[in-house]
Amino acid sequence: MAPSPPPPAASGAQYAHQFLNTALSQRGPSALPYAEDVKWLIRNHLVALADAFPSLRPRAALFTHNDGRAAHLLQADGTIPMTHGGHVYNLPAVIWLPEPYPRAPPLVFLSPTRDMLIKPNHPLVDRSGLVAGAPYLRSWVFPSSNLLDLARSLSHLFGLDPPLFTRSAPPNPNPPPPASSITPAPAPSPRPPPSEAAMYAPRPYRFPASPQLAARPPPTEDPAEVFKRNAIAKLVDTAYADAAALRTTREAEVEALFAVQAELRGRGVHVNEGVRRITEEKEALERRLLDVMGATNVIETWVAENRKGAADDAGADSAIQPADTLSRQMLECTATDLALEDAIYALDKAVQEGSVPFDGYLRSVRALAREQFFQRVLGTKVNQAQQQAQVARMAARAPPQYVS
Repeated sequence: MAPSPPPPAASGAQYAHQFLNTALSQRGPSALPYAEDVKWLIRNHLVALADAFPSLRPRAALFTHNDGRAAHLLQADGTIPMTHGGHVYNLPAVIWLPEPYPRAPPLVFLSPTRDMLIKPNHPLVDRSGLVAGAPYLRSWVFPSSNLLDLARSLSHLFGLDPPLFTRSAPPNPNPPPPASSITPAPAPSPRPPPSEAAMYAPRPYRFPASPQLAARPPPTEDPAEVFKRNAIAKLVDTAYADAAALRTTREAEVEALFAVQAELRGRGVHVNEGVRRITEEKEALERRLLDVMGATNVIETWVAENRKGAADDAGADSAIQPADTLSRQMLECTATDLALEDAIYALDKAVQEGSVPFDGYLRSVRALAREQFFQRVLGTKVNQAQQQAQVARMAARAPPQYVS
């Protein structure tokens, strides 16, 4: 799975970038088991780690889980520098990236050499070399947590309490470390910088001897240094505890937002269903409107064709005329009486529905009734005049009577 080492001229970040572009772009059976949407984040994490810690180089290797499953995973293999007693030491370590990374924290293992021993009852490292008690790993938060901050945190914590010791080193608290295990400060020199092969070459590691393996007890430490170290450790633990509490609060808020999102999605389904029904109803109404417009066109065509005959029928009212003046006056009185009757009936309906105030209704009905009374009196007089005229006409048509 891992490609061949890069040429010596390539830097750690360049090699990491080239290697990860090749490893994470593979498809099919040889593809690494990481989610596609986070591969870019994995590449950024490993490139940033290799840039800050050139001794930690990305690789792909076979990892065996506790249940026996084996998978090809990415790892950062090399050393983590730490400062202890004024000297810089390199801890051999391997940082594995499991399948759910970066949503889950990585697995960090210390890989001591044959002359090294893991400090018993170390608060961060167990007997197998697994770094399980690191606060940064316990408070891992996606997507803000990353490998670079993890390595810096481990470097600081290991400097406060080194987890590895040599088996036969004397119990001197400030031993002069060998030149191969100390990282000296760079000095100006006309010589060219060391090649990558020299940079990543394996170095012998030598750490302070374990108090349990020393031939004599170590001298008493300075109380001020002990207090300072304990205060720093307490501050670090407090900071990580606060981060863990904040993480719990943020997770609860995220869960609440997920619940709101699910509810909004459900409401979105109902809204979409309502929009669909409204769209169907709109289409049905548009079809109905087209039918009505078609029927209107048909009716307008029929009206246009029959308008001439209607104009001819407009003279039907003038075709019938009253026989005399009394008949015309009787027709007008009767029509006026019926019209007043209809007006009074309409006022009755309006006052029942509350459309006309009662006082206005009384005034209007009084005026209409008075007018109706006059029209009826006039109609009665016209009727009597018609009867007298009819009697006069009948008398005029009767034969003369002779006295015998």
